[in-house]
Amino acid sequence: MSASCPICHKPRSVEYRPFCSRRCADVDLQRWLVGAYAVPAEEEDESRPDDSGEF
Repeated sequence: MSASCPICHKPRSVEYRPFCSRRCADVDLQRWLVGAYAVPAEEEDESRPDDSGEF
């Protein structure tokens, strides 16, 4: 069983792995560039004392 393209779910191409074509690779790149893929981040709490070693 071969994995499929994460964009269109067609069989993967060796040349454009893990995608099936240049088009799907470009679609994925565009999603990264516009921020569609983002890792959620927790904002640091400003009221929390930090561990900077100050007395």
